[in-house]
Amino acid sequence: MSKTYYTKKHEWIMVEDGVGTIGITDHAQEQLGDIVFVELPDPGLDVEQGDEACVVESVKAASEVYAPISGEVVEANEALGDNAALVNESAEADAWFIKIKLSNTDELEELMDKAGYEEFVESES
Repeated sequence: MSKTYYTKKHEWIMVEDGVGTIGITDHAQEQLGDIVFVELPDPGLDVEQGDEACVVESVKAASEVYAPISGEVVEANEALGDNAALVNESAEADAWFIKIKLSNTDELEELMDKAGYEEFVESES
């Protein structure tokens, strides 16, 4: 069974069987505008919670995507290299950035559920 968590930096992570699939939220892609490029790490990279994991560039700005949890990158979404605009079309589904094998599941307790994230976004506006 999978469960999705959210960060205050507008990343999401769906955890299933010890692997977290990570991307940016619909809110984040709306703020960035048209996505033109995504820089992804190579599999095998170890990241700590809060480290820069990816970079996403839009017509407005470049923005870092931070690892919501520590672990080893096991896969990068190569489809984004060919079609970065997929992030605008499907930010919280097909346009995931990386998959990480979790090294510390206790870190999930620091993240928000969907309702908590929606409240957070509302409080920011």
